[in-house]
Amino acid sequence: MSEIDVRAAAEPLDSIGLKAVAGAAAAALVLAAPFLASEYWINAIIVPFLILSLAGLGLNLLTGYAGQISLGAGAFMMVGAYATFSLQLRVPDLPLPLALVVAGIVAGAVGLAFGIPSTRIKGFYLIVSTLAAQFFFEWLFLKFPWFYNGNSSATISLSRGLSFFGLDLNHPHGRYYLTLGIVTLLTLLSFNLVRSQTGRNWMAIRDMDTAAAVIGVPIVRAKLQAFAVSSFILGIAGALWAFAYLGSASVQSFGLTRSYQILFIIIIGGLGTIRGAYLGAAFVSLLPLALDWLFQYVFSGRVDAGLLQNIQKAIFGILIVWFLIKEPEGLSRLLGLRRANGGRRSLFPSSLKEN
Repeated sequence: MSEIDVRAAAEPLDSIGLKAVAGAAAAALVLAAPFLASEYWINAIIVPFLILSLAGLGLNLLTGYAGQISLGAGAFMMVGAYATFSLQLRVPDLPLPLALVVAGIVAGAVGLAFGIPSTRIKGFYLIVSTLAAQFFFEWLFLKFPWFYNGNSSATISLSRGLSFFGLDLNHPHGRYYLTLGIVTLLTLLSFNLVRSQTGRNWMAIRDMDTAAAVIGVPIVRAKLQAFAVSSFILGIAGALWAFAYLGSASVQSFGLTRSYQILFIIIIGGLGTIRGAYLGAAFVSLLPLALDWLFQYVFSGRVDAGLLQNIQKAIFGILIVWFLIKEPEGLSRLLGLRRANGGRRSLFPSSLKEN
């Protein structure tokens, strides 16, 4: 074998080695994050980022992969949170991670029920159907005190002293590792699911459901599966949002604004991609901080907080419209184009093509 052949054969091994080292370094950094970051960063930024990523992942499976548009993400998160609270209150010996799984199953069953209209309707009418779930559960969990154990403030919270495998779930480190473990596991399961026959069925329905039916894809079963799996993940995300991030929650914690936020995450991050949920969640989590820092620096704190929130909403709206028109695949697509061209690609590929 010539020197050139040896060098060519060694290059793939070097690439694999570099990827392995990079992956190991990233994993070590993620595991060591609680010891490198302050409690503020863990509680206020990293944990909510992970939970929002998980919620975005759940909705992306339904909307991005299966093509079923939903505005009920907040409702299914609400179901997961209230189910976890009921289980911990009435079955106190049930470990919290197992309670999260059971709550996810309950949310999945609810999502399955509200997904039945998707077998008959789609588009705008399906959005209205999922929006009905949002309003129904807001009414249900406020109307009957049993769901919040008669608390005078109508809020739910878990008891103190929770632990799992030696992790104190009332400490930021314990909540971080619990959240990280669940998010990692569900991301891996979702990654394998979208590459299975089930995932291929979803994408066939998304692209053209009539053609999918012609080639033998079980349309009804696949749509209901998408609703069930999506709601299962959203239910667990809702429980983590209530008890690993907020500490206590109410119906308002999962209102229509939360549903819009999760939808914005997958639009900005990228529909139909696993990493799009993480990119969108990072954008949603860091943009308020960046804007706050910018306005504090430029205007020395003289900007009203309400005005700042309105500016953030305006920026979100502009970006969503831009992504829908110019690059529907969002940040995931833009970053993919830049990497494919060695980082030299413009951030406005569609505009350049047209001109």
